[in-house]
Formats: sequence, structure tokens, C-alpha cells
Amino acid sequence: MKTRRPCSALALILSLAAASCTVGPNYDRPSAPEPAKYKEMKGWKPAAPADALDRGAWWAVFRDAKLDSLERQIEISNQTVIGAEAAYRQARAIVKEAQAGLFPTISANYTAIDTHQGKALSGAGHGTTIVTSDLFASGSWDLDVWGKIRRTVESDVAGAQVSAADLANATLSEQALLAIAYFNLRAADSLETLLYTTAAAYKRTLEITQHQYDAGVASKADVATALAQMLTTEASAINVGVSRAQFEHAIAVLIGKPPAELSIAKGALANNLPAIPVSLPSALLERRPDIAAAERLMQQQSALIGATIALFYPDISLSGTFGFTGPHALAVTLAHELWTAGVSAAQVVFDGGLRGAEVEAARATFDQSVANYRQTVLTAFQQVEDNLAALRILARSAKVQGQAVKAAQEEVDILLNQYRAGTISFTAVVVAQAMLLGDQETDLTIRQNRFLASASLIEALGGGWQAHLLPSSVDLEQQNPMPHL
Repeated sequence: MKTRRPCSALALILSLAAASCTVGPNYDRPSAPEPAKYKEMKGWKPAAPADALDRGAWWAVFRDAKLDSLERQIEISNQTVIGAEAAYRQARAIVKEAQAGLFPTISANYTAIDTHQGKALSGAGHGTTIVTSDLFASGSWDLDVWGKIRRTVESDVAGAQVSAADLANATLSEQALLAIAYFNLRAADSLETLLYTTAAAYKRTLEITQHQYDAGVASKADVATALAQMLTTEASAINVGVSRAQFEHAIAVLIGKPPAELSIAKGALANNLPAIPVSLPSALLERRPDIAAAERLMQQQSALIGATIALFYPDISLSGTFGFTGPHALAVTLAHELWTAGVSAAQVVFDGGLRGAEVEAARATFDQSVANYRQTVLTAFQQVEDNLAALRILARSAKVQGQAVKAAQEEVDILLNQYRAGTISFTAVVVAQAMLLGDQETDLTIRQNRFLASASLIEALGGGWQAHLLPSSVDLEQQNPMPHL
């Protein structure tokens, strides 16, 4: 009676698995240029409102119900966001694919064959039928002794985090585009109102001029000038409808609707800007999804260096079969047992420097991702500084321009009274009225630009996003439901 002994190959495999390691560099986030404070914050800091920006709906600080209802449709219907979400789901599936390499692959096979021999072949008077069957399970397992598969999983997890950050960044960008289009639309509404109001004032001036002409004080040319002034202003008001329609169409596309399905009632651009809290520069690294994506991309490339280095080492795998074979349709008995077990190690001994070049390329790609990360950080700081400067300068400009509008209005009122009295020519009135309209349009443009700069500043600050909203490696490796991004 023979004693069964443990397979020596299996013992070798288990010892190798116990001593497995992960080759290649472990990821350590490189430093990035980070100022201690914002240059444009010196001597100027908006007061922090009670509702800070970390609640997700960052546009709520503008306190506009229509803007709020439009913005909330971005995550639901915007096609760019939907595409980014699909890319994230694809990245999660890639993590699953990589994880599958850590487990053995097992397949089962069953065959049954009936072989009939006639009486001339079998020697029997009626012939014979022989039934044979095979029932086997076979498997193979790459032990990943050097960590090639584990580094690939690490890289794919980081890649999925990149995709999640890209989704957040796409959402933030589309939300910011909608806010900008909305404020431009409201500015167009306000401009149209201003022009029609001015045209109405010019109509009253035309009536005064007509009376002056009828009284023999003014010339026919003054009447024509007043009429042309009124009609030109009305034409400008009508022309504003072109840009307004375009902004409305852009908003429709941003919320995933055909332009024909969206109509936004007219409304004025608000007068008061919200106070926007601006934290320390270091917080920007955690609040910008594009910075988070660039940082995760560095880990993805770092892990690929290890996966490439692992190619220098032998690929060790375990294979085996177990089953039954015999002269029956289902010969499942110990007497018909059959199994095999083996270990294989494959090592490339010469490749003309291919693997060395691949490692060098992987390291260069990582260095490139580091440079891209640092450039992304620098660009983020620039965008914040640009918008802080814009808000600071526009605030001063708005104050001065408001005084200019007030002075111009006073001049027009005085000149009109003098014109009624016949002490000045109509030309002086026309020039003053044109200057007033120009000042009012400039005042509106400054207010419009302040709203646009506010929306851009919030976007530059990362909106209401935080880096901890990224799915963790545990979430991705266990395939937990997608967190809110």
C-alpha cells in the first residue's frame, strides 16, 4: 500500500508565495509650489458669509432661485458630465479586470464517448459498445511573486480615482459655464431694459424738440437729430435680443435640452455681489478636482514603474488538473481518479534591452506627470489671483463709475431745463445724453464682469468640492457604490 506524499512542487509554490514582494518604488506625493498667502488678498478680503462654499451647491451664494433650478440639472442631464460618469464606471471595471489576475483560473470539462464495434471486430456474436468518459477540472494561478499584478491593480485604482476627479472637474466646469451664461443673459436683459428706458427718455426729448420747433425756437435739423437718436437706441435694444437668445440656447444645451425646449423669463442682473470666502492657498490643493486628478495620475504612473520592473523577474505560476476517467458515462470513483500538479517559471534571458527601455520610459512618464501636477497647481494659483485682482479692481471701478453716472444724469437734467428755456443749443443736450448712456452701459458692464469674476473665482477655488470625496482604494477594490462627487 503506497502512502501519498505532499507534492514537492506545491510546497515550493507555497514557500515562494509566502516570500512574495512588490518591486518598484512606493508612491510618495512630490511637493508642489505653494505660496504662504495670496498676493491679491493683501489689504482686501471679502467677509465670509454664513453659508460657506463646502455645501456642494456653490451657486447658492448668489441667492437666485432660477439659477439654482438650472444648476441642479447639470449632474442629471448634461451630456459632458454623463460621458465623464461613464468613463468613471469604465475605470472601475478595469480595476475589476486587474484584480482578477490575483486569483486562479479554473475550468471544467466533461466528455463522454460511445464506441461501437461490430461482431467481426469484437468477436462477439452481436458486437459490443464501449462507453468512456472524462470529467476534469483544470486550473492555473499566477502567484504574482514580484508584485506585477498588485502594481497593476494599484495603478488601475489610481486611474479610477483620476477618472472620478475628472468627473468632478467636468461637473464643476459645466456648472461654471452655466453660471457665466446665466449672468450674461441677465446682463443682456438689463441692457435691453436700459436701452428701452433711454429710448423712452429720448422720445420725451423729441417731444420737447418738436414743441421748440413749432414755437420757432429749434430747427428742423434738431427734430431729425432727436428722432434719429431715439430710433437708434430702440434698434440697439432690439439687437440685444440676438445675444440673449444665444445665451439662452447655451444654457439649454448645458442642461441637456434642445434650445426649443427652454424659455427663461426676463429678469434683471442683481446689484449686490455675494461675499466669497477665500481660504489659505494650501486648501486649494484639496479643493480643486483637477489638482486631485493630476496627483492621482502621478501614483498611477509610479505604480506602472513597479509593474514594468517586475518583468525582469521570472513569471512563476501553478497549474494542475483533477478528475476522473473510466469506462462509464460518469466514472466518479477513487479507482478512476487522476490528477496532476506542476509549477512553471518563465524568464526572458535576452530581449535586446526591451525591458530596460520600458522601465526608462515608465520613469520618464512619471517625471512628466510630476511636472504636469506642479503646472496644474501653479495654474490654479494664477486663476485665483487673477479673479481676486479682477474683483478688487472692478470694485473700485464700480464705485467711481457709479459717481460718473450720477454726475452725467445731473448734467442731462440741467441741460434739458436750459434747452427748454432756450438758453442752449440742442447739440449740448444730445452730447450729454450720449455720454450718460455710455456711462450707464459701462456701469452695467462692470457689474456684469464682477458677477463673472465671482463665478470664475468660485470655480478656481474648487467650488464645493473636497479631495476626500474621491473614492478610496478600499471603495474601488471592494467595488462599493460610487460616492457623491
